[in-house]
Amino acid sequence: TDDGSPLVINTEALREKVQARLGDSYRVEFGMRYTNPTIESALKAVTAAGAERISVLPMFPPYASASGGSAVARTFEIAAEQWNVPDITTIGAFYDDPGFINSAAAVAAEQLAGYDADHVLFSYHGLPEKQVKKSDTTGDWCLQVDDCCATINDANRFCYRAQCFATTRALVAELALDVERTSTTFQSRLAGQKWIEPYTDKVLPKLYRQGVRKLAILTPSFTADCLETIEEIGIRGRDQWEGLGGEDLLLIPCVNASDEWAA
Repeated sequence: TDDGSPLVINTEALREKVQARLGDSYRVEFGMRYTNPTIESALKAVTAAGAERISVLPMFPPYASASGGSAVARTFEIAAEQWNVPDITTIGAFYDDPGFINSAAAVAAEQLAGYDADHVLFSYHGLPEKQVKKSDTTGDWCLQVDDCCATINDANRFCYRAQCFATTRALVAELALDVERTSTTFQSRLAGQKWIEPYTDKVLPKLYRQGVRKLAILTPSFTADCLETIEEIGIRGRDQWEGLGGEDLLLIPCVNASDEWAA
């Protein structure tokens, strides 16, 4: 956009709101793993401000070693290069945290009111199957057992796929949706290896054949709208849906910088 990338704009707006709520005794910064502003610049800013303690919140609701894990690892790599290091606390995955679920549901409820969707689809960022299996502490549960993601247990508590399904269940309950008119899929896969299923672009034709015409899509593996939501679902997904004959596709915004989410 004229103001920059949606990811940066939405995250900066959230930073400003959280800073305003916490007040002058806190310093709130944000950094990205692979681009600007960086995690390094954020960490340096808070330490230069004299922070006694630092809380690190990876903005990934479900946990994956390649996302939240990588962000935390990079943070400690940078901290290790400093001579004086304040206490650092990391905040883990919040895929079913009531604060996140209530905030996402509040945004969705406002969008869904009066839309009369035939079906509500929850589309999450994909992950290679081998990464999901690697998170299984037993080695014989994830993608080995039927309905392995139906509950969270000791074997799959770090499983990204299981956490995504848990988010869906929590949001379906909070929004009082008809379970039979909802589904969970995964987007953004790359070629070269098997990614977790079902695939969003493969499910859309199935939904159309089942009679769905007005489709609403939530993307709750993201807290801020970005390329994977706006372009992949809002543009390409919409083009695919309309090409199939679908009447309308409603992309529900992420929590972004909503007041409830900032709180």
